[in-house]
Parts: sequence; structure tokens; C-alpha cells
Amino acid sequence: MRRALWVALYAIAMAAVESAVVVYLRALHQGTAPLTALMHEIPAPLIAIEVGREVATLVMLVAVAALAAPTAWERFLYLALAFGVWDIFYYVWLWVFIGWPPSLLTWDVLFLIPVPWLGPVIAPVIVSLCLVGGSLWLLSRPALRLSRRAWALAIVGGILVLLSFTIDYHYALSRTDPPRFRWELFLAGIVIGVIGVVWDRALGRLDEGGSP
Repeated sequence: MRRALWVALYAIAMAAVESAVVVYLRALHQGTAPLTALMHEIPAPLIAIEVGREVATLVMLVAVAALAAPTAWERFLYLALAFGVWDIFYYVWLWVFIGWPPSLLTWDVLFLIPVPWLGPVIAPVIVSLCLVGGSLWLLSRPALRLSRRAWALAIVGGILVLLSFTIDYHYALSRTDPPRFRWELFLAGIVIGVIGVVWDRALGRLDEGGSP
């Protein structure tokens, strides 16, 4: 798992850089106001640069995953690992630097592409924990592959999670937090995705006559 460790260290360091940028933007444009208001305090040209920074972040995560493994399947798993570790430590570093978020239930603007993503901090952390746990589990079993059934359930679950973050994006444009988070969509997506993979492996063992 040495490669997984290096990918994780890269993601942790990258998260420190990302959170430092947010600290600088916060200090320059809004002091101690909620981070959900940050996009309204930054001039429009800088918002475009911020979107570009998000694209660059994704490119860097994809690049390190591409360099970490020889096969498309392993690259996908390393991408999931890098993304999950980066996202978790982004909030860890923010808390270390400025004591934010004060609570895991604090709202945040999670992403800007293609619309603002909104949610309490605990929601992306849960997603990232699933990505890290799932990727490490599958990386430890190189011969393991998911069936079409598992992929279908994972995609459905992912769509529900994305909807929970983006369905109320217009609140970000009006500088207010939504009245509530769409926990029903989010939890349904997490459950469908996780159970899909676990159920797939359980059925796979049964198909193989109960062997581990």
C-alpha cells in the first residue's frame, strides 16, 4: 500500500494549499463572515479564476491517480482515494488555520461547477469517508471487480447525492442558506451506493460457492 500512502500524502498537502487560498480570500474580502457568503464578496473576474482553480484541482487529482497505477481500474480507485483524503483534510486544515467550521453541521459552498453546491460540512465528509474506505478496500483486492449491477447502483446513489447538494443552489445566489438540507436524497444515495457494492460482493461469493 506504499503507493496509496504517497497518494494520500499528496492529497493532504494539496488540501493545505487549497485551504490556505480560502483563508487568504476570506481575509481579503470578508473577514469573519460565513463562507457561504464568500462568492458574493469576491469580484466577478475573481469568481472566474476561482472556477478555474477548481478545474485545476480536479486535473491535479486525476493526474496523480494516472501516475499511481498502470490500469484504468486502479487509477479510478486512486482518484477516489485522493479526492476523499483531499476533501476531508481541506476541512481539517481550515479548522487548524482559522477554527472553521465551528460545527460539522455548518453550511458551506462545496463547489461551483456547474452550479453552486451547498450542504453542511458533515455531508461531503461522509461521502469522502466512503470513497476512502471503499477505495482502500478494493485496492487491497487487486483481482476484485464490480459487476454492472454494482456500477448501476453506485451511479444512482451518486446522482441522488449530487442532487442533494445542487437542487437548492439558487439560495447561494440569494446569499442565504437553504431552510434545510435534503437529507432524504443524500442518505438514500449513500445507502444505495454502499449497499450496492456490499450486496454485489456478497452475491459474488455465493456465485463462487461461498469462497471468500
